[in-house]
Amino acid sequence: MQPDINNGIIQPTQEKESFRALLISAYKGSSHKAICLEHLQELVLLAETYGVEILGKMPCVVRRYEAGTYITEGKLAEAVAIVKEVDANLVIFDDEISPGQQRNLEKAFGVPVIDRTEVILGVFAQRAQTKEAKLQIELAQVRYQAPRLRRLWTHLSRQHGSGGGGSGGGGYTKGEGEKQIEIDRRILKRKIDLLQKELEEVRSHRETQRGSRQRSEIPVFAIIGYTNVGKSTLLNAITNAGVFVENKLFATLDTTTRKYTLPNNQEILLIDTVGFIRKLPHLLVAAFKSTLEEAFQADILLHLVDTSHPMVEEQAKTTYEVLKELNAEDKPIITVLNKIDLCTDPEVIARLTLKYPKSVQISALKNTGLQNLYDLMVLELSKQRHIVTLRIPQSDYGVVSEVMRLGHIVEQEYEDNDVLLKVDLPSVNLQKLKKYLQEP
Repeated sequence: MQPDINNGIIQPTQEKESFRALLISAYKGSSHKAICLEHLQELVLLAETYGVEILGKMPCVVRRYEAGTYITEGKLAEAVAIVKEVDANLVIFDDEISPGQQRNLEKAFGVPVIDRTEVILGVFAQRAQTKEAKLQIELAQVRYQAPRLRRLWTHLSRQHGSGGGGSGGGGYTKGEGEKQIEIDRRILKRKIDLLQKELEEVRSHRETQRGSRQRSEIPVFAIIGYTNVGKSTLLNAITNAGVFVENKLFATLDTTTRKYTLPNNQEILLIDTVGFIRKLPHLLVAAFKSTLEEAFQADILLHLVDTSHPMVEEQAKTTYEVLKELNAEDKPIITVLNKIDLCTDPEVIARLTLKYPKSVQISALKNTGLQNLYDLMVLELSKQRHIVTLRIPQSDYGVVSEVMRLGHIVEQEYEDNDVLLKVDLPSVNLQKLKKYLQEP
């Protein structure tokens, strides 16, 4: 049984065994083979999360990438033979392939061919919970489908050509397929416009919620990191949030926010976020930008790292690359070295500690090292505060009350009709109190 294709996206069916895939990844030079194998293993996890049975993995060393089929003719022949031998009905490429390459490869294999991007889109579509996440994914899928419309209607063009209309049965003339593509392009454009409008409405509502939270002046920490490094586990360990935890990629797609009081009695908000991944489709970066912005409105980022993973340093690098793409790399960051109980190589932790000096070692699952994490969070928060002197007229006594609520009063005096306050305040509040500031 062939997997269903709906609007260009391979759709999971109830019969998981109907997805039987060969995974293919290409690399140049023997020095890149280990990385290729690791990428293939991650693709296995992605595909299994999507509901696909994996029949085989094929790393392909190539001297060059072919414009028409991505891999060389010889490697393609090998892959076609494997697909027939294992009776696969789906081929998944680890790298993004163009619509033209996809058409050529499907012709060669005789089965649907998809790439890593399509798998990630599918997994996100399965796991999105909130209305915003679902809309974002649908928008990304529609944009992904747009250049692949011809793939869906080749059966119509073949039927038209087989009638002997001057193309010998194999040529392409403007027939029903072409007309349908033009119609579908207009439909997709209208759908994109509608989805964007719906998203703006949802975002407007979320901006209102965010504004309420910002007015509360509670410091915000966002837990970020590669997918499946333990972000939800850490949130649960700190706050007993009861957030869903599963040993699958992208178990969390929607942000979760919980309040927590640090040992110094400072209230904070903790945000759990969607995990990053290498080769993150640009469609998803755009689609999830507003969700990720929720995290990057935070005061401090907690970058969680899985020290037990064989490619931990590459994963950490990927996170920073995504941060850079979203213009958030300058945020204050605490690196949290997680799963130290499972790390078998002390040198890995030593290298990470050297590379990320502002770091702490923990095991979120076993609740070890959390006190050290809290201490570092308190220390980092202290850097976000300043002790200043304010002169506030008694006629503005409402401002005095607000300052008392936001900060810690060190000294308080009265002079003429003014209140003199020496106060420890979060840096974010200084701008709106600028007119009351006294020179040191």
